[in-house]
Order: sequence, then structure tokens, then C-alpha cells
Amino acid sequence: MGNIALGYVGYTTFTCGIACISHVSHINMAITTLVSPTPFVGSRRRRVLTLALPAVGEQLLNMLVGLVDVFLVGHLSLQAAAQLGYGSAAALAGVGLGGYVIWIVTTLFMAVGAGATALVARATGANDPATVQRATQQALILGLAMGVVAGIFCWFGAGWSMELFKAAPDVAPLGAQFLQIAAWTMPLSGLLFVGNAVLRGVGNTTTPLLLMLAVNGLNIVLALLLVNGVGGLPVLGVAGSGWAAAAGRGLGGVLVLLVLMRQHSAVRLRSWPRLDWDMLRRILRIGVPTGGEQFVFQAALVLFSRQITGLGTIAYAAHNTVITIESVSFLPGFGFAVAATTLVGQTLGAKDQAEARASTREAVLQAVVFMGVMGLLFISVPHLLMRLLVNDPAVVAAGANSLRIVGLIQPLLAANFVFSGGLRGAGDTRFPLLIKIISPWLVRLPLAFFLIPWLGLTGAWIAVSTDLALQGVLSWWRFRGNAWERIDV
Repeated sequence: MGNIALGYVGYTTFTCGIACISHVSHINMAITTLVSPTPFVGSRRRRVLTLALPAVGEQLLNMLVGLVDVFLVGHLSLQAAAQLGYGSAAALAGVGLGGYVIWIVTTLFMAVGAGATALVARATGANDPATVQRATQQALILGLAMGVVAGIFCWFGAGWSMELFKAAPDVAPLGAQFLQIAAWTMPLSGLLFVGNAVLRGVGNTTTPLLLMLAVNGLNIVLALLLVNGVGGLPVLGVAGSGWAAAAGRGLGGVLVLLVLMRQHSAVRLRSWPRLDWDMLRRILRIGVPTGGEQFVFQAALVLFSRQITGLGTIAYAAHNTVITIESVSFLPGFGFAVAATTLVGQTLGAKDQAEARASTREAVLQAVVFMGVMGLLFISVPHLLMRLLVNDPAVVAAGANSLRIVGLIQPLLAANFVFSGGLRGAGDTRFPLLIKIISPWLVRLPLAFFLIPWLGLTGAWIAVSTDLALQGVLSWWRFRGNAWERIDV
């Protein structure tokens, strides 16, 4: 009966996804018409919001699914723990480490996605459907190839990855198991990530949101059923969380291909793709710096985190809580960055540099408003926000000042997100890489080294905020010039 129930859930979710696709093609056409720069329709503010808000929703879904997975493995029943031979603490650590490695691996997909979005947006603005088709096909080939590489790494490098992060003996096997399960659907994950990037390039951010609803819905349902074993299904614990996430990503990869093959899709796959070396090089020339940017930044974060762990358990718990609250403010930043990336690419394709600048300024303005409101909350009620996530008074007290500091730099953080997004839309991905080399490595880490011994966690977040503020200023300075307008993608 358990297998029948599981199959029914999978079948129901898949058929719901297919039903959504029957409406997606019409949504594609409507949104592409709304945001297309040739001719522009409606107000600039509405175009920015139309692109940004679905992207915010997509990121919110990703965050909620992560929280649900953490909640479920963090609340293993006594019966499940006895059957599995490990408790919630080990399960949380295993899923956390495995998920972090997967996030690092997805920088491969981010590299391809950045190149795909920039090229597709530029070709869309130039009213060049043939180049849109070529870029889409080659991006999917690269996404599939990167997915295969990621899958091989997750399978064969699972144990090595746990050793690299010095996982405890009871945690390492769980983290490795989580990674090896993820390996099975990594190729489809690559297609999902790149396919969504292509859709954003043509100005469609609603379809990726709908796809992620299906992906995350299946993830949540299967995790609810499999982690603790519900309705006669097996108790799988960490493995249940892993299979739920893998199934969701696999479904997403299939659905995005079906969307791209629909007759009325704004980007339609009309033939089996063949290798186009020139287009592959163009995608990688833009995308590789984006992947490098994330690797460089994550390496700096690892060294930074090691400095904070020396402050003790209370401080480290407060630090992680502040990060969680701060990440909520990233949602509008990411959404308006997507809007800037798409609009800059499309308007440059239409040879309208003035509109590219004006659209980006509008996106920055809206992001500053949204994130500024969050900043005011961080400054005015930090203890209340901390208590929403943790009930330890010592942890709340330790993190309150840090949250206030984060609130002060929200406008510059918004500028960092959106101006960087605009530069990527122009194909200027090397300068954001340079920023990630200069600011975290030459500002955050040295400041943390000097301030943490003096001010503790507050000193650490002064270093973080100084770094993020400088990134915002540097991104604005680059966008203020005109070098990005002349980049040939």
C-alpha cells in the first residue's frame, strides 16, 4: 500500500504540472508582449514589477522548501530515530552539509544560466528569434553536460566532501548519502536551472515560478511522507529528504523541457539541438566569470565562518540566526536584479542604451524601497525578529546589534543586487567577479580579523556590512560609466 500511495502522489503532482503547462504557453505570450522592449508596452514601473515579483516568489518558495526540509529532519519521531539509528541533530547536520555542497555544485548551472539569460535577452530585444533559438539549444546542452558532471561529483565525491568539511563520524555518512541521492537527478536539475534562465531572458519570470511551485510541492509532499514514514511508507529520515528533493528537481527538468517544446511558447525548441561551438563559446565567455564569482565568494565565507566559530556556541547560533533573517531581505534584491538583467539585455539588443539605464534605475529605486522597509524593521525591532526564530535570551541579545547593523546598509545592498544584475544583463560578468575578489578578501576578512577580538560578533557584522556596502558602491560606479554598453555578447 505504501508504494501505491507514493506512486499516486507522484502521478498526481506530475499531472498537475502538465495541466499547468497547458496554460503556461498563453502566459508566455502575454508576458513576452508586456515586457518586450520593441515596442515597450505600459509604464516602466509596471514592467519592472512584472518581472521582479514572480522572481521574488520563486526565491521565497526555494527558501520555504529548505525550511520545511530542515524542520522535518529536525523533528524525527522517537520511533523513526530508533529505527534509523540516529537522531535529529545528526540528521540536521547531514542534510545541512549535503545541501551546502549541492549549492556550491550548482554554481556550474549558474555560470551557464548567466550566459543564457544575457544572450537570449539581447537577441529578444534585437527581434532575432534565430539567435534566441540557437542560444537556447546550446545552453540546454551545456546545462545537461554540467548536470552530468555535477552528478558524477556528487556520487563519487560524497565521502571526500564530508572529509573536507570535517563532518563528525555520525554525520558524514548521512551527508554522503544525501549527496549520492541528489546525483541521480543532477542532469535534470541542470536543465531546470538553465531552462528557467532562458525563460527569464525573454522576459518571462512567471513560468519559472509556476515550475518551482510544482517542484517544491512534490518535494514537500514526499518529504512529509518519507522522512518519518506516513501511511505505511518506509521511514527513510535523511534519505527521505534527499529523495524528495531529487524527485522535485527531476520533475522540474522534465516540465521545463515540455514548456520549451510547446507550440505557443515564447522560446520553442523546434529541432534536436546540435553542437554550435561559436554559441557555446559565447555562453561560456559570459557565464564562466559568474561561476568564478560564486566560488571566490564562498571561499571567503568559509574563512570568515571559521573566525566566528571561535566566539563560542551562543555567538555562532546568533550569527546563523541573523543570517537567516537577513536572507529574507535578499528576496526583493534578487527579484529586482532579475528584472534589471532581463531589461538591460533586451534594451541593449534594441540599441536603446538610455532605456537600459532608466530601467535599471527604476529597479534600483523599487528595490531600495522594499529593502529599506526591511532595514527599518531590523533597526527598530531586532529583538522581536530574533525571538521569532530562537527562544534563547542569550542568543537574542548576542544578535540584536548585528541585525541593527545589517538594517543600516539595506539601501546599498539593494544597489549591489540590482546594479550587478544590470551588468550581467549587458554581458559584463567580469567586473562582478572582480568585486567579489576585492571586497570580501581585502575588506571583510581583514576587518573581521581586527574587529572580532575587540567587538565580538558585532565586529564581525561591521566587517560584513562594510563589505556589502562597498560592493554596492563599486557596482554603482561601474554602471555609472559606459563600458558595459559596448560589450559584445
